[in-house]
Amino acid sequence: MDWLDSCTDILQEGEGESLPPKFKLPVLPTAITEFAKRSNDPEVTSGQLAKILESDSGLTADILQLVNSSTNGLRCTVSSVKQAISLLGFKKVQSFVLTVGAKRAMSRCDSKLINLTHFWSTNLERALLAREVAGLLRVDKEMAFAGAMLQDFLLPALTSELLDIYATYSDRRAHKAKTLVEFEQRRFGWNHAKATAHVAWRWNFPDEIVCGIYHHHRGVSILLDRDFAQTTVAAVAISSLLPDTLGQTPNGLDSLIELQEHWPQFDLDQIAERISLGFYEMGGHQTYHMTLAKRLERMQSRTKATC
Repeated sequence: MDWLDSCTDILQEGEGESLPPKFKLPVLPTAITEFAKRSNDPEVTSGQLAKILESDSGLTADILQLVNSSTNGLRCTVSSVKQAISLLGFKKVQSFVLTVGAKRAMSRCDSKLINLTHFWSTNLERALLAREVAGLLRVDKEMAFAGAMLQDFLLPALTSELLDIYATYSDRRAHKAKTLVEFEQRRFGWNHAKATAHVAWRWNFPDEIVCGIYHHHRGVSILLDRDFAQTTVAAVAISSLLPDTLGQTPNGLDSLIELQEHWPQFDLDQIAERISLGFYEMGGHQTYHMTLAKRLERMQSRTKATC
């Protein structure tokens, strides 16, 4: 897959066509900006990337905590970013760094519609689902994870900037849009998937991730697209069907349940159990987040109660 060609529509967009007027673009931390730029260079070394990351003490600490966590089962403590890259692999570190960068850029967004803790918990579960789907499709799990984790990263800033308009989305009787993307397209002439992909491209995120962000709202229909059906883009699109606080795709869970009827390998109950385990191991916010496993359990209980 030539991701650059696949993203042509995004890359040729002018800034004014893909972002709302007067929107103030969030700023990435310097080390992450430089890392994103240099990581696209096929000749860059792990030592050069490590030096960039180590210029940010907070980021260095986050990476070392990641590699030394109990989930990685290491026998000795890793003390350098270069070691971490070697042990975790470049793509996993890249995925982690870009996600941390997006989180930092959004951390100052005061959106009354989006609680950031709940927002990132939802994104984490979506990323874990994308990883599961990527495994079934036999494509890059880390790229799928990163694309799903980052698919909505601009929404806190957008809903903060355009609060009054986004607040009307919940009243579907008034605007008659079935999904958030449809609502945005009607009101603004653009949508958050398009805007977020453009920002990710400007930030030098990998073209594969940019493409995943751009197409993430397509859901299961993307499996009928010959260009994307067997790619990480499909894994990200399927992950977007998990419910979120904005209700972006009201019938998303039903679509996932229907998908397993046509795709036997997509065993939603087993996948949900594995996602829950990964969610808790990776520090997902447990108090208020309704995991996929809990949602399915509730649905099954309701079904039994009506029989």
